Amino acid sequence: MKKVLLLAFGLMALNVLNAQVKNPIQWAFASKAIDANTYEVSMTANIENGWHIYSQTTPEGGPIPTEISFAKNPLVSLVGAAKEVGKMEQRREELFGVDVKQFSGKVVFVQLVKLKGKAKTALTGSVYFMTCNDHECLPPVTRKFEIALN
Repeated sequence: MKKVLLLAFGLMALNVLNAQVKNPIQWAFASKAIDANTYEVSMTANIENGWHIYSQTTPEGGPIPTEISFAKNPLVSLVGAAKEVGKMEQRREELFGVDVKQFSGKVVFVQLVKLKGKAKTALTGSVYFMTCNDHECLPPVTRKFEIALN
């Protein structure tokens, strides 16, 4: 009986250890004043070795692209679309059967914004992304952010 209980406890412990949540992407958010009313907002993904994140554009039938959404703020206007800064890799994604653009190590998404006035405000929004390695893809994740503009 003791052996059965010990075996059951051991299997449960292994199951708990195996069920730990994987989080291979760490995000950092910042803003930098370019001039009195213009800011460069950066959303930096630091990616664990062996993992990658996809570009903002992926082909139909491919993996979920990284999507950056900003909440409406009457004091802020976006200037163009967010740019991707990092070493882009293009490769065949066998899991999806398409050619994709992805980033490993680090990528910075940069968005220029203009303030409509001199009031202090913040830019809020979210990054929706999917992370994969050569063996698996994790479910898509939404990471919310708030970045001070002052």
